[in-house]
Amino acid sequence: MNGPETIRIAGVQMEPILGAGERNLGVMLDRLGEAARAGARVVVFPECALGGYCFETLEEARAHAEPLPGPSSARFAEACADLGVYAIYGLLESDGERIFNAVALVGPEGLIATYRKVHLPFLGVDRFATPGDRPFAAHQAGPIKIGMHICYDGAFPEPARVMSLLGAELIALPTNWPTHSETAAAHLPACRALENVVYAIAVNRVGVERGFRFIGRSSIAGPGGETLAAAGPDEETILYAEVDPARARRKKLVRVPGKHEIDRIGDRRPEFYTLITSEKSAITPHA
Repeated sequence: MNGPETIRIAGVQMEPILGAGERNLGVMLDRLGEAARAGARVVVFPECALGGYCFETLEEARAHAEPLPGPSSARFAEACADLGVYAIYGLLESDGERIFNAVALVGPEGLIATYRKVHLPFLGVDRFATPGDRPFAAHQAGPIKIGMHICYDGAFPEPARVMSLLGAELIALPTNWPTHSETAAAHLPACRALENVVYAIAVNRVGVERGFRFIGRSSIAGPGGETLAAAGPDEETILYAEVDPARARRKKLVRVPGKHEIDRIGDRRPEFYTLITSEKSAITPHA
């Protein structure tokens, strides 16, 4: 039961079918309804949940991409309006000849925001996608402010920090983590939550696609780095957690007044971090 200051969020761990956009969309809308009936106000789906991930060529992938706004965002908007919820889902976005690995944030009012994956690994459709060209941002979704990034983006601490500085109270990370990503699934959501004193949700897929096994292990972490909910490696499931946006706004943690107080945002020393924003070509890593 939600308290007066909390909302329920949900992550839908599912198995999309490669190239089966209409089927996958139907499953997502069904799960959206299930989560809403369970009290969720924000529902997050995996990376590339609409059409799948392991495409072999740009031409093959382009056939399963769509613009934003587009057909799937319109269907989500209609469902969100009926259910009174907000949804984040992954898809391939078409923009002229380019495709982007993208996520869309949709609510009762329609398409609110989109994000295009900035960090692209040499894997799946990311081998052919165009790198994201939009800044990290934080978006109001009803009672909570949300920042969005995608999968490999989460391996870099800077995106979550930027979104937190912009006021995000929940950091959403739709993923397609395959085998060899177990450590990332185990630690990244809690670490990013702890570093920034925010809630973090990582929602992965399951199943096998063109020889790649995806490892599930979706999770939700609280602002102290505590795990609020976690899924296993194989099952399709929905995980839930109660979150208090006000807690994510209280950055100064007073553990023993006058003796033990920390502020991971206020205690930053940006003047010592300038190397982070240097051009890569100007940096010579030490051996």
